[in-house]
Amino acid sequence: SSVFYLGQVQAVTFLFLYQSGCQLLLYPGAFNMTTGPAHWELLQQARALDNQVYVACISPARDENHSYVVWGHSTVVNPWGKVIATCDHTEQIVYADIDLNYLNDVRQQIPLTKQKRDDLYSLFSYLDEQQTV
Repeated sequence: SSVFYLGQVQAVTFLFLYQSGCQLLLYPGAFNMTTGPAHWELLQQARALDNQVYVACISPARDENHSYVVWGHSTVVNPWGKVIATCDHTEQIVYADIDLNYLNDVRQQIPLTKQKRDDLYSLFSYLDEQQTV
């Protein structure tokens, strides 16, 4: 199994992202040699599409001598789910252009926030609630 699970609570994540104006998600991760090849890139693409944001996942480089061998492959995905930058399992710096105009275009093409029912779902903080008591 993986050390890190990429965005498992999707409905809450979506609400928080839109209420906070998020445009980029950064996920540290260390998928292993089983889950990495099968799920690493796929989950990043799904989170980018689900949330209409850029997703950047940062992984340590692979060390075959370590007790937990990671897949590596730090990656950046655009809001349409396309991988726009990646690397292999070695130590590298990944560069990507984050185009906020493109992000807005994607959000206009599929207007998820306009179709959301604010009267049915809301996001609140337990701490905010305690301050009003």
